[in-house]
Amino acid sequence: MPPEDNKLAPPSDLPEILRKARAQTPARLLKGRSGAAYRTSTQLELREAHAAARDAVRAELNLRTDFGEDFVRKWNLIEVSSRAANKDEYLLRPDLGRHLNDASRAEVTRRCTTQQDLQIDLQIMIGDGLSVTAVATQIPRLLPLLCEGARTRGWSIGSIFVIRHCRVGILNQIGELLRPRVAILLIGERPGLATAESLSAYMAYRPKASDTDANRNLISNIHARGVSTEHAAQRILNLAALMMTTHHSGYQLREELPTEVAPARLL
Repeated sequence: MPPEDNKLAPPSDLPEILRKARAQTPARLLKGRSGAAYRTSTQLELREAHAAARDAVRAELNLRTDFGEDFVRKWNLIEVSSRAANKDEYLLRPDLGRHLNDASRAEVTRRCTTQQDLQIDLQIMIGDGLSVTAVATQIPRLLPLLCEGARTRGWSIGSIFVIRHCRVGILNQIGELLRPRVAILLIGERPGLATAESLSAYMAYRPKASDTDANRNLISNIHARGVSTEHAAQRILNLAALMMTTHHSGYQLREELPTEVAPARLL
């Protein structure tokens, strides 16, 4: 852009194709510059977004602070932990986040013993993952929609629990322990400079120890500017139904998107 044209035009004065491009993404397009650098306002926005991302990764999940006493009581949430003893170990040792520690494994087994002799259709888990902010923001809206939709379909739901310092691979161990038909892990995504509130739903049909990423399905970008919680719940339930019908998950399964679900905006 020539120096004389360096001032950022108001959106209404931009060509239509540029307005459409800016409307499709929260990326910092056509922000203008000051010399060779971003403008001060853009620099401050970037620093704010970076700080929010760091906070989301480093924060520790607190059920009563992040969800509220009433929510925890209503859903009878159980809190357990992976083998990672703290956040630093969790970030440095991803393998530890894929397994429950001994005390948590015993707690899950004890609290869920009544469902081991039954055929549980859905086992929902909540993992802090790499964004506590995403979990605290999206779960209070998404979890009720999922449970209501599952009960409408006549599915049984296992005891819901929250896993601290959680990685996606923990689905395999839960599958071996509780043997649900479909396991769902709602987990915070790695935050970027567009949002720190993005949640993912990893799903697997009868997960087992030998499963890899190829055996799982993913619905990502669950946040206000991506996939809404309402659409995410619908997609998760539809995908779970497809898994139960085909007895497969992962690369063998193709998600059938509802026609009313609009594509998520680019990040």
